[in-house]
Amino acid sequence: MLSTTATITFGNRAYQFNPLQPLDLSLPLAAGPDQVNCFWAEPVQVDTITVGNFVGSVAQGGSTNYQRVHLTPHGNGTHTECYGHISPDPAATLNNCLQRFLFVAQLVSVKPRQQENGDLVVMAEDVLAQLDQENLPEALVLRTLPNSETKRTAQYSGTNPPYIEPALAEYLALHGVEHLLLDLPSVDREEDDGALRAHRAFWQYPAAIRTNATITELIFVPDAVEDGWYLLNLQVTSLVLDASPSKPVLYALSPMAAATVSFAEAPH
Repeated sequence: MLSTTATITFGNRAYQFNPLQPLDLSLPLAAGPDQVNCFWAEPVQVDTITVGNFVGSVAQGGSTNYQRVHLTPHGNGTHTECYGHISPDPAATLNNCLQRFLFVAQLVSVKPRQQENGDLVVMAEDVLAQLDQENLPEALVLRTLPNSETKRTAQYSGTNPPYIEPALAEYLALHGVEHLLLDLPSVDREEDDGALRAHRAFWQYPAAIRTNATITELIFVPDAVEDGWYLLNLQVTSLVLDASPSKPVLYALSPMAAATVSFAEAPH
């Protein structure tokens, strides 16, 4: 029987978590126009395959369900991307870049600030004020405020949604935070003439590319999930592309008494 308690060490501190209590941050990929969407992507489409007398639908009399799915990873639902998103390198695919799937993460809630041009931007100083500069996580999860269930079905195309200040991406990159997850369509402005300043800063592209770093967009963090430390399981498909639909799952971490453990620090 699976134990309800497991332990992990990070930064000379031990934590315990319950592997039977996952917190799924992904938005489902369902067919139709009522799912979250951005960058003018077509809605997810699911087609029933027919071959001769075979119909790939049990509901239509077939022996099995056999369907084809059309989707755009960057525009439909929760997705994780690597530096291949902004690089011509054919080897810059997510399956090559993401080799680990478990990370120590910190969840932070932050309210974007309105700029003079009307844009809403997540400012570096508001996020960094909530981080311990001496003990930064491997992954940072951002929940923007106000939070709302409408994020599950938002149609972001043409709305100029909030994005992050490039200085935040730069700071995270220079201090070794490898994975950034947020409940927005992009770390950059919807239309910025291809500047992609936050993408470039986070991946340190092209001067010193962080090939293992990833950005996960369009997550959803329910209100019941508290800010704090978590174990992140970043699940993706093995598509040979720069991005993949993904399923980030958190497990709440609780500090353990130092006297009860011996430390073997996890890579950071």
